[in-house]
Amino acid sequence: MPVSTHPHPLAPSVALPTDQELVLKVIPMPADCNANGDIFGGWVMAQVDLAGAVLPARYVQGRMATVAVNEFIFKQPVKVGDILSFFSKVSRIGNTSITVSVEVYAERFSSQGQYLKVTQANLTYVAIDEQGKPRPIPKK
Repeated sequence: MPVSTHPHPLAPSVALPTDQELVLKVIPMPADCNANGDIFGGWVMAQVDLAGAVLPARYVQGRMATVAVNEFIFKQPVKVGDILSFFSKVSRIGNTSITVSVEVYAERFSSQGQYLKVTQANLTYVAIDEQGKPRPIPKK
């Protein structure tokens, strides 16, 4: 019986979200692989953190820091050459913090135009002053 090169069955193609903003697109390279030949989860997490910070930056108007990863789910492996699209939306704005959801979709290099949801996460960022202390988010 042949060995599959995909450790998980591939999910059917899904539609991209229309209620979220595309905040980042990136293509992982061979240097980003783990020992199994998939993209290292820590690399994906770093990209999600960058993507998650885009929308809060519009509100914070200054320094901010990631204070919590409230949820992080890997749904499918990410492969070298996948075109990753990161979609985000603000789910909560507090006095000093903003929580966002991020969804990551992959277009496999060999089947562009078909998308798989590979990761979803919820992160919280806090506005900070020059001393690194929380500060109020300016009201719009």
